[in-house]
Amino acid sequence: MDPLDEAPKDPGAQLPAQTYDETDYEGHRAHTFYVGVHVPLDRRHSHRRHKHHHRNSEVSNSSEEDRPQLLGTRRGRLSISEDGEIFTPPAQRVQFILGEDVDDGSSETHPLFSEMLELIGDGDEMEWRETARWIKFEEVVEEGGNRWSKPHVATLSLHSLFELRSLVLNGSIILDMEAKTLEEIADLVTDNFISKGTITEEIKDKVKEILLKRIRHQHQCKGHVLHIIRSLTEIGKNHSTSRIEDHSHSFSFGYTGKTPEFGKFLTVHSQVGGDKSEGLTKSTSATSIHRNHSTGDLGSMNGDIVHHNLQFMRKIPPGSEASNILVGEVDFLEKPLAAFLRLNTSAVVGDLTEVPVPTRFIFVLLYPPAMNSGYHEVGRAMATLMSDEVFHEVAYKAKNRNHLLAGIDEFLDAVTVLPPAEWDPAIRIEPPAAIPSQDVRKKPPPEKPPAEIDEEDEEERYREENGLSRTGKLFGGLQNDIKRKLPWYLSDFKDALSLQCVATWIFLYFACLSPIITFGGLLSEATGKNMAAMESLVSGFVCGIVYGFFSGQPLTILGSTGPVLVFETIVYDFCLRIGWDYMSLRFWIGTWISVILFILVATDASASVCYITRFTEENFATLIAFIFIYKSVENVFSIGKRYPINTSGFTNIPSKCYCIPNEIAQQGHPEMDWSHFNRTTCLSYNGTLVGEGCSTSEYVPDVFLMSILLYIGTFLLSVVLKDFKNALFFPAKVRQFVSDFAVIIAIFSMSFLDFKVNIPTPKLEVPKEFKPTLSTRGWVIPPFNGNPIYTALLALLPALLGTILIFMDQQISAVIINRKENKLKKGCGYHLDLFVLAILIEICSLMGLPWFVAATVLSINHVNSLKLESECAAPGEKPQFLGVREQRVTHILIFLTIGLSVFLTPILKHIPMPVLFGVFLYMGVSSLKGLQFFDRILIMFMPPKYQPDYMFLRQVNIIIVILESDHKSL
Repeated sequence: MDPLDEAPKDPGAQLPAQTYDETDYEGHRAHTFYVGVHVPLDRRHSHRRHKHHHRNSEVSNSSEEDRPQLLGTRRGRLSISEDGEIFTPPAQRVQFILGEDVDDGSSETHPLFSEMLELIGDGDEMEWRETARWIKFEEVVEEGGNRWSKPHVATLSLHSLFELRSLVLNGSIILDMEAKTLEEIADLVTDNFISKGTITEEIKDKVKEILLKRIRHQHQCKGHVLHIIRSLTEIGKNHSTSRIEDHSHSFSFGYTGKTPEFGKFLTVHSQVGGDKSEGLTKSTSATSIHRNHSTGDLGSMNGDIVHHNLQFMRKIPPGSEASNILVGEVDFLEKPLAAFLRLNTSAVVGDLTEVPVPTRFIFVLLYPPAMNSGYHEVGRAMATLMSDEVFHEVAYKAKNRNHLLAGIDEFLDAVTVLPPAEWDPAIRIEPPAAIPSQDVRKKPPPEKPPAEIDEEDEEERYREENGLSRTGKLFGGLQNDIKRKLPWYLSDFKDALSLQCVATWIFLYFACLSPIITFGGLLSEATGKNMAAMESLVSGFVCGIVYGFFSGQPLTILGSTGPVLVFETIVYDFCLRIGWDYMSLRFWIGTWISVILFILVATDASASVCYITRFTEENFATLIAFIFIYKSVENVFSIGKRYPINTSGFTNIPSKCYCIPNEIAQQGHPEMDWSHFNRTTCLSYNGTLVGEGCSTSEYVPDVFLMSILLYIGTFLLSVVLKDFKNALFFPAKVRQFVSDFAVIIAIFSMSFLDFKVNIPTPKLEVPKEFKPTLSTRGWVIPPFNGNPIYTALLALLPALLGTILIFMDQQISAVIINRKENKLKKGCGYHLDLFVLAILIEICSLMGLPWFVAATVLSINHVNSLKLESECAAPGEKPQFLGVREQRVTHILIFLTIGLSVFLTPILKHIPMPVLFGVFLYMGVSSLKGLQFFDRILIMFMPPKYQPDYMFLRQVNIIIVILESDHKSL
């Protein structure tokens, strides 16, 4: 059968199969693999022998007859040819190439910035103009708008990839070229074309002239009149200098590379080393060529500064190099002319690249007018390949043409093809939120399935890393926590030198102050004013500073919690019925709690927190978040009870209420006009209220409605401004600043609105004097104060219950903060945290202060406000979460400011309570983000077609998800 009549096959290259072990992949010296499209087979190739890299690279310049003709394969499996021979798949060859360990610096990979230039114009007016660029996603210059498009996923035609593969197979491949200027590169490329017989001497100068045409980047096309005038002036200048100065010395990139022992470019008859002009035919029209070379190079010769796009540099990762793709149509060629170049040492080649990034790769494609169709897409295909994580590493480590072809074949095997009838190529695909790792394409599959890891051993290893394994000695866990945290102690203060920490400090100051005062008011009612707002402020000051300096996890915020409040209420009611002194009994309860906690620390009891599963964590966190949300709404509606809305239409609310003085007060103050006194003033002077309106609530217009406005406004402003970093307006630094200070801006904005409207909404009430709320008690609690001596032993029973509450509150919050998703680097400190907390509970019991333990919602918001994201993100790529700014300063400053709040009363009294309730709502809602339990609750109310693409929804039936969520909520 005539081979030409055979059906076309997949052009992926094939090789005889070989069995490689791990040593071959990691330390081999490279095999020569041949790849190609399916053509008639005249003879069979035998297995290739191992060869060393210091040989001359004659492979790419061998004649067409010497090229092997091989069949294609599909990724991930071995193919069998018609005569039964087995061939190596491209994925295996690429993994073999990437597994090579080369000591020289030339194969060291760097992030790549790719830029495509196209030849625009006609005759002498031709220039290379930037049309597209890639860091990770594609950006193109809009044809009519003279602007960059939004970053999008590059969609390629399959034909362009096959055409590119053919060009790489038949074109010039020059690896590790010794050149630093555009003129040197043009000389070497054209001489390589001559040596291969691709072009003749007659058109050599024309090709070189095209390569040295003026270059114009997109940022230079936006009304830069001076640049245009200078370019037009320089076109008519003649330059006698035959070499161009090296611009790379102006930039401190620090790239060095050694010249490999094999040939600089792949020719049979010559090698280029040292001076590139040796042994090469010099252009006979150097002067005419110089008139049209890169304006950046001209600037170098005239002493001008090359104008790069420095603003775009912040998007490019440090240490990046550039790949330049030049595609153009010329009228003196009969067939396409292609060359792939890799410089031995990267260098800034004039203004070839729009940013001052050293160039490492250049791809040149010139084609005749008759073959114009599709070559723009071939250039895009090459740029997309260079932005591919796997091929870009292959390009760095390739030793010959076949390695590059193997990389292309592997890319072809990995691509996904969209049917033309189901997708419009004009639609740009938005960059995905997350990109899967490409390590699977780089590493060979294991020869044998990995042995099953013993779950118990894995669990034990995790416990040891987090200090959750029992040491078997007294205070062993505490000692390990101290050893783990001590090396980081100094950095806990240095790492706080950031504006983000200032925003976190101010935000959480108000977030902590409001609940402290609120819980202080509740404690005042529950304990007969034995503890109130003043005691809560002092407790926050003492506990916060001590915990901030000495705790194992300072990201955990301490505060009053609901379970502790309920416990205090029960103990006070018990003392009230028995007739014992509440504060003295509480002193002994706190002492026993401290003793029990010390015992738990000594016996490494905190290791038991490893049994706290995500089920417990998320239920606990969701419960506390809903409590915050519910309490914020309840507090706002309590304002409506004190200041009701007039719902009776035009009927006025009975408001006649007069103040009548008693005889003693009237005699002492005869000059007073008692009829103008309000209710509060009247009662303060022992007056009597008379009238039909005295029995109703005092009506003040619009107070409740204004409170709702402040409450909702604070919440919405906080949410919108917090997400402002993802907005489309203003520079990135401004957006980040607004996002960091979102809650602070919301608080001050709403407070200013309240001040200007001047409606008497409820304000924050802070104690003005530093003294106990109850005048009959001091700052030191007597142990008995009339209580029986046996109360010291009797207090052990409630102490056991209190220990359970405090231990669970503290450790569950700590587990939530220390979870893997937060990427904490400085380690945990469960035993140290509990030890410090035991000391603080004893101090608070002695001074008659409320007990402070870890507050879940406040701690979650503390972590969220300190999250770090990558500063350098490619256009279209979302910033990567790097971790949390772990430090102690914000915790210390928050509670130091809380202790000084007594002296800030003139300022704090202007902050409306509805504003702080709005902060409560924001904290409750924001702490629900990322909780899978809450996500499953939301899914219950979504139609299937609108449900998010969660991984567990792919693997579990929606009915099971709903039933499990209902089970957890119950």
